[in-house]
Amino acid sequence: MYKFKEDKTLEMLTKYIDDTYNQHYSNGKIQATEVIFDAGHGEGFCIGNILKYAQRYGKKDGRNTADLLKIAHYVIILLGDKKQRFKDRMEQQVYDDDEWDRV
Repeated sequence: MYKFKEDKTLEMLTKYIDDTYNQHYSNGKIQATEVIFDAGHGEGFCIGNILKYAQRYGKKDGRNTADLLKIAHYVIILLGDKKQRFKDRMEQQVYDDDEWDRV
C-alpha cells in the first residue's frame, strides 16, 4: 500500500521506542527528557539531538539506522509535547481556532 513501506517503518520505530523505555525505565525511573522538559528546555534539547544525529548519520557506523530512529523519536517527542501544550491551553480556554498550528 505504501510506496516506501512506511507502515513497516512505523512498526520498527514503535519497537525502537518501546525498547528505549524498557532499557532505561524498567525500575520505574524518570526519563531524563522529562526532567529537561519540566525545566523548560525540552524543545531545544530535542532539536539539538535531532541535529546531532542528522549530522552524525553516515559518519559514525556508516548509514546507521539507529541514528534515523533517534531522529524520528525526538520528532515524535516534540509532536507529543506540542499536542499536550495545545490540550493544556484548551483546558484553560486560552486558544483560538488556528492555535494548533502555532503552539
